[in-house]
Amino acid sequence: MTAPGAPKIRVLIAKPGLDGHDRGAKVVARALRDGGCEVIYTGIRQTPEMVAEAALQEDVDVVGLSILSGAHLELFPRVVEELKKRGVDDVLLFCGGIIPEEDTKQLEDLGFAAIFRPGTNTQDIVKFVYDHVKK
Repeated sequence: MTAPGAPKIRVLIAKPGLDGHDRGAKVVARALRDGGCEVIYTGIRQTPEMVAEAALQEDVDVVGLSILSGAHLELFPRVVEELKKRGVDDVLLFCGGIIPEEDTKQLEDLGFAAIFRPGTNTQDIVKFVYDHVKK
């Protein structure tokens, strides 16, 4: 999807909190990589500070957070706060996992441009990134 010679979109996929299940995050990371993005996967059990620091150090265009533990309303605001502290406020944010519909507005208000729930086609995520990243 990337034009020849064009810089690749850099995407950070992170698993904040104590959630140890990362199959979905790895599937999304692989789909983005196969779609032409450069993907950095942080691994499991990352603190909000670790996620934000990785985003800064890797100079990413996109941050995708994955969560299955139900702690998204606790952890995601902290990640966004840590990103802002580091001046990383121009990235596209998306999230996925087990996130109830009733939490959508709060996450959108934090700046998450999309919420992908179980069953989402990975190609829809790739398309979303290409359609929304600011290059």
